[in-house]
Amino acid sequence: MIGKLVMSDLLKMRRTGIWWVVWIGALGLTGMQALNFGLRYDYLVRDVYADDPWRGLISSNAMFVPIAIYLAMTLLMSMIANIEHKQNAWKQTLALPVRRSQVFASKFICSFIQLLAACVILSVSTGVLGLLLQLQGPIPYLELLTFGFYPMLASLPMLGMMLWMTLSVRNQAIPITLGIAASLISMFGAVLPDQIPIAWPSLVVRGESTFTLIGLGIAIFAALYLLGSIHFSRKDVA
Repeated sequence: MIGKLVMSDLLKMRRTGIWWVVWIGALGLTGMQALNFGLRYDYLVRDVYADDPWRGLISSNAMFVPIAIYLAMTLLMSMIANIEHKQNAWKQTLALPVRRSQVFASKFICSFIQLLAACVILSVSTGVLGLLLQLQGPIPYLELLTFGFYPMLASLPMLGMMLWMTLSVRNQAIPITLGIAASLISMFGAVLPDQIPIAWPSLVVRGESTFTLIGLGIAIFAALYLLGSIHFSRKDVA
């Protein structure tokens, strides 16, 4: 049944601009680096990143990944929830012979699929850009695959919070405001205390305690997901 719910939700999203957010967000980051390296090619490739131009390209792009992930999580979850909120479709959805926890899980799975798609698009587009720029040296396939994926896993507490809030609160201005504030604060993640989850994606980008922070991110997300699912199952959201 959960598979049918996910397919149904994905079909609903075809009528919205959700997938445009996925594509534009990922390609937008790569586009910025295309402009950056295109205008300053000699300086960046032959001077600043002469030792390892591929690593330079990836690190330049990775700097903006945390803020992009937080914004993507906020916008995607708000748009997913709005499909039900704006069309007053909660009564119809919850009238199906499914548990509310399954409906909650379906929304999460859809959002996670979209975030994974964004990470893949970001990795592929960055690799293509490096080839177009004719960067020297071996292609760092592992770094290309993980420089967006690892920060996304460290950001999962935000996804848990957005999932809970957007599905439970009809007024989307509240979660959107919090999500935008978190994305702006994440720009200063390097100077924030390591104990603050908002700082974790930036720390992961810098290669600090990567797997520890990813593990903590997954653990906190699991707790928030469980609380959100219980609250959603008991709350009248119709």
